[in-house]
Amino acid sequence: MFGFINRVSPALSLKQGLDASTERTRAIADRVAKSTMGGADGFALPGGANAAATARANGVDLEQEMTNLADEQLHFEATARLLQKTYEQLRTSMRDR
Repeated sequence: MFGFINRVSPALSLKQGLDASTERTRAIADRVAKSTMGGADGFALPGGANAAATARANGVDLEQEMTNLADEQLHFEATARLLQKTYEQLRTSMRDR
C-alpha cells in the first residue's frame, strides 16, 4: 500500500518536507539555547537583556533566529495542511470505489 500511495500522491515528499522542517527547527533551537547559556549548566538561562548580550557575544543574532523560527513554523504548518489534504483525497477516492 505504501508504494501505491507514493506513486499516486505527493505524500512521501510532503512527509520528508515535514521531517526536514523539524530538523531545521531543532537546529535553530539548539543555536539559541547554546548561545544564551553563557557557559551555565542545565536550564539556568540569563534573563532579558543579559541573554541577548550573551547571544551576541557568542555570534548569534537572536532576532534573526526568531525570524527563522517563525518562517520555519509557517513552512511546517503549510506542509502539514497539504499532507492532510492529500490524505483526505486518498480516503475519498478509496471510499468512492
